[in-house]
Amino acid sequence: MSEITLRRFTPEDTKWLVRQHGEHYARAEGFDDSFGILVREILEAFVAAHDPARERGWIAVQAGQRLGSIFCVAAGDSTAKLRLFLLTPAARGRGLGKRMLRTCMDFARSAGYADMKLWTHESHRAACALYAATGWTLVDSRPVHSFGVDLVEQTWTIRL
Repeated sequence: MSEITLRRFTPEDTKWLVRQHGEHYARAEGFDDSFGILVREILEAFVAAHDPARERGWIAVQAGQRLGSIFCVAAGDSTAKLRLFLLTPAARGRGLGKRMLRTCMDFARSAGYADMKLWTHESHRAACALYAATGWTLVDSRPVHSFGVDLVEQTWTIRL
C-alpha cells in the first residue's frame, strides 16, 4: 500500500470536502443540508482571504485518493482555531488522525500562536478521545439544536 501524504488544501478540494462532510454527518449524525452549507461557507472564506503565513489547510492523500482534511485558521492574534477535521471511514484506525492533528498544532505553534481552540460535538467520540489524549481541555459543553438535530456542543482548548 502506498504512503499517505499530507498536502496543502487547494480550491479544487472544496467540492470534495463539502460533499464528504455533508454525506458523512448526514449518515452518522442525521445532520440536515445546513451543515454542508456551513462547510462551503467556511471553505469559500478561507480561499478568498486566508493568510498563508498563519493559516493552512491539509488534505491527506493515498494513491491519489483523498482521505481527510484539517485546517488551522486565525481566531485572534494569539489563538488559532482547528477546523474541518475529517477522516473518511477507510482512513480511520491507522494513526492518521493523530498525525494530522500534530501537523496542524505544529504549524500553529510555528506561526506564533500561543493556543488553539476547536468546536465539536460530544457525539464525535473518537475525535474527542484524541483531543483529550493529546492534551486538549474541554472548556464548555452545552445542549443545542443545530443542523436539524439535538446535540451537545463542545469547545476544547490547548496551550501551544
